[in-house]
Amino acid sequence: MMKQTILTLACLLAMVAPSFAQNFAGDKIIGTYWVEQDGDKSKVRFSKTGANTYKAQIIWIEKAKDEKGNLRTDMKNPDKAKRKTPAGEIVLVEKVSYKDGKWTDGEIYDPTRGKSFTVNIWFSDAKTLCVKGSFGPFSEKVYWKKLE
Repeated sequence: MMKQTILTLACLLAMVAPSFAQNFAGDKIIGTYWVEQDGDKSKVRFSKTGANTYKAQIIWIEKAKDEKGNLRTDMKNPDKAKRKTPAGEIVLVEKVSYKDGKWTDGEIYDPTRGKSFTVNIWFSDAKTLCVKGSFGPFSEKVYWKKLE
């Protein structure tokens, strides 16, 4: 009877362990990143939003105010309700999920254009995240450096 119980527990553990390992591997993306693009410098934080989903939000931006001293906002957002969001709080990546070493099935938002694109994300090395936004056959890669 004891052998059967141990065998049953071992089988259950073998079935459940891969899903835990996948989630822990996916959590590698969680942290703060240094981003430089088109002369703008910012810090972006990836956080977990579900069992296997993640988002990235700006937490700091170098040029938070315009030349008149006004707080910069997400003026080009197609959703009028989000146009008053401060530039230092814009959500850039939403709904990505981890599978086979990449984060996919989500969107990346480009506040300079007011457009969203499909996104694929992976680590090109231990501290560099490759973020690839795509629209049909067109794509652009940017690299974010992990700070913590």
